[in-house]
Amino acid sequence: AVDIPCSAYRSTMTNPRIEWKFQKGSSLVLFYYGGELTEPYRNRVQFSRTSIRFDAVTREDSGKYICEVVEGDGSHIAKSEVTLTVQGE
Repeated sequence: AVDIPCSAYRSTMTNPRIEWKFQKGSSLVLFYYGGELTEPYRNRVQFSRTSIRFDAVTREDSGKYICEVVEGDGSHIAKSEVTLTVQGE
């Protein structure tokens, strides 16, 4: 399994909304939004406030994972990025 942390999240935030995006080249995929994982991630990613966990990854999953956290009133947006490089197959 692979864990990707959302370092933008702080436990002191009030009612935060968390979004996850995956960027590969020029394409950007929103895969956690409105409290839901989107297809095809729903079956292979576990979400928690502090991270996401892939049960298994392939080279297709290599790219940049962007976590955005919006405070409940929208006044503050925090963002963190992790670049994942999958070797092998």
